[in-house]
Amino acid sequence: MPDQTLLEMLGGADDHPALVAPDRPALTYAQLRANVRALAAQLNQFGLGRGDRIAVAMINGPELVLTFLAAATAGTVCPLNPKYKTDEFAFYYEDTAAKALITLPGAQPEAHEALRPEMLVIEAAPQADGTLEFRLIRGEPMTAPHPESARADDVAMILHTSGTTSRPKRVPLRHRNLTASARNIAETYALSDRDTALCVMPLFHIHGISASLNATLASGGTVVCPTGGFDALTFWKTVEEFKPTWYSAVPTMHQMLLARADHNRDAIRANPFRFARSSSAPLPPVIMERLEEVLQTPVLESYGMTEAAHQMASNPLPPKARKAGKVGYGFGVDVGIMNDAGGMMPQGEVGEVVVRGANVVDGYENNPEANRTAFPGEGWFRTGDQGYLDPDGYLSLTGRLKELINRGGEKISPLEIDDVLLRHPAVAEALAFAVPHKSYGEDIHAAVVLRPGMTATDRELKEHCSAQLAEFKVPRRFHLMEQIPRGATGKLQRINMAKLLNLSA
Repeated sequence: MPDQTLLEMLGGADDHPALVAPDRPALTYAQLRANVRALAAQLNQFGLGRGDRIAVAMINGPELVLTFLAAATAGTVCPLNPKYKTDEFAFYYEDTAAKALITLPGAQPEAHEALRPEMLVIEAAPQADGTLEFRLIRGEPMTAPHPESARADDVAMILHTSGTTSRPKRVPLRHRNLTASARNIAETYALSDRDTALCVMPLFHIHGISASLNATLASGGTVVCPTGGFDALTFWKTVEEFKPTWYSAVPTMHQMLLARADHNRDAIRANPFRFARSSSAPLPPVIMERLEEVLQTPVLESYGMTEAAHQMASNPLPPKARKAGKVGYGFGVDVGIMNDAGGMMPQGEVGEVVVRGANVVDGYENNPEANRTAFPGEGWFRTGDQGYLDPDGYLSLTGRLKELINRGGEKISPLEIDDVLLRHPAVAEALAFAVPHKSYGEDIHAAVVLRPGMTATDRELKEHCSAQLAEFKVPRRFHLMEQIPRGATGKLQRINMAKLLNLSA
């Protein structure tokens, strides 16, 4: 297919429902397209056009979907976590050179406190028919220098890398990257207008934007976008109301649904999914096994990153094999293993995972040093993940290169330890991580959350691990916690755990 913009991607039948939510009027594809065009025209009238950066700080809901599409059509959208603090908003405004902020009426006071003097402020006002209207509440309207609609090669969106160990890098995602990713995801899962996706991922993160939203709209299906996003207490009520055929989530969310499965047996049986998808963090095989048993549907682990507009590989639908502990193979994406010198490695050998395809960005914005490292040429992108390909081309990840534990020269994947701990009957969550050590350089500890009403001692956990792991892989200490720290999208904070627990050599 030729390169497309996000607006051109909205190809569903005029009268088919495109966007629905509890207690909100449904929008058809005809209404969605018309409202996005009207909103983009309003942004032009406020003085915003192609190339202008537009910050958006809103909770999940239909209003955010409409704002996202309109801001990307008129200019370049910069979705921000609405839970940021004032200093964080200030950083992202400056880093993206944002010319405007869009929020819901009366919402996100800290986003307003951080405003730069020259920024416009726009409110997204919901209308009774489910559409949206923009209102300029700060600044003067002016003529946009480039009021024409976006083109496929324009930067549709700016996101940032997580920045856990350094300053976040700006990732400029072009319309052609996002629409290519949406088509790849739709092909992977045979999405069509008969499908309804339940969007539980935040829409300031590439997982929710590309998988739950864009792939569904590209295939002419229906997106259910509850206000506020994921809520384990209301998840099955929403499922009963809208009958979604699939959902995509991070492992943390899947585990929360598993924890409440006994309370929702009737709803689960009455509303079967065609499949469930997991991405953005490793899915321990034991969680996949339990989830498939409870949901009675295939659970497909996939692999994505912001720099690839999300999906790089996925396990396929039945009757093809889905392999627990593996993230599948590329759909519309080349996946390979590269050594430190830039050479490609044969099947079965461990090295750095590299990918290339139309969904992969051209490079980081204004960061030549990072680009020299991450984009070695011929379209390849170095992911920073370590892994290998099996004889069928399925990718196994052995960990982030920065997360591998080097204990006296032994390179240890923390994912292997996580999975073993999660198989202990008393363990609800587990996270193995590196701590400084005077002799070995690094040693292994593990954070553990126990199931309600259950107990486990350090000795019991160590014996459980020793029965399944070589001695050098067994954690030397276990930290029992009420909850394990997570980032904004539910990712466990493995790299920062030693610092968060104030552990030193």
